[in-house]
Amino acid sequence: MNAQSRHSGFTLIELVISVALMAIVLSAAYACLNAGFSTQKLIEPRTDVLQNARVALRLLSADLRGACALPKGAAFLGVRRYIGSTPADNLDFATHHYTPKRPGEGDFCEQSIFLEKDPSRSGFVLWRRRNPTLAIDPLSGGQREEIASGVTGLQLEYYDGFDWYESWGDPQAGSLKSEVATPKPNANGLPDAVRITLSFGSDNLPEQTIQTIVYLPIPVRANTSPAPAAPPTSAPQPGASRGGGN
Repeated sequence: MNAQSRHSGFTLIELVISVALMAIVLSAAYACLNAGFSTQKLIEPRTDVLQNARVALRLLSADLRGACALPKGAAFLGVRRYIGSTPADNLDFATHHYTPKRPGEGDFCEQSIFLEKDPSRSGFVLWRRRNPTLAIDPLSGGQREEIASGVTGLQLEYYDGFDWYESWGDPQAGSLKSEVATPKPNANGLPDAVRITLSFGSDNLPEQTIQTIVYLPIPVRANTSPAPAAPPTSAPQPGASRGGGN
């Protein structure tokens, strides 16, 4: 009995094999865990970028779907511009997509969309300026709010029902020069649609571009066709009464 108990247990070869198998299992688990962390680090920035892009496009689309004419100057002003080599278009318009926040305000807001250099990181910040009052200069005033950061480009294109244009509206609308010049299809009024192209990126993330087309409300135009003539009335018969009694 004692002799048999002295010979029970693991041999050296069995211990070596067990340790080797455990090392293989632990190495495989570590590799899977490391791959998971690497994938998370790769996906999270792209997810944040896509989420920022969705929020920005949703806000801009809602504003443009409620677009209306500015009270003074150009009704809708889109300018093609660059900051260095970065496309940074500017857009000024009015919208009814606004919730009154103070007494005396209505569902009307003068609005600007523009880019500015981000001082804290690479890229640009997409800003929205809103002014719910009828300002003397509809292209200034109000308060601005940040829509998205990490933007590397903003391009806006405008559709008149036939062609796409890089700009819209006449910055000198209402001036003598504007009245004398031959109006172009994209000089007055509101476009039928706006194509928004937003680019996002960073030092560790390749640039990603997201695009959408927003259709503006169709204006109600007055009916200028002549009204149909009223049917002729029959002439009074001889002897018919034209007033009261005798």
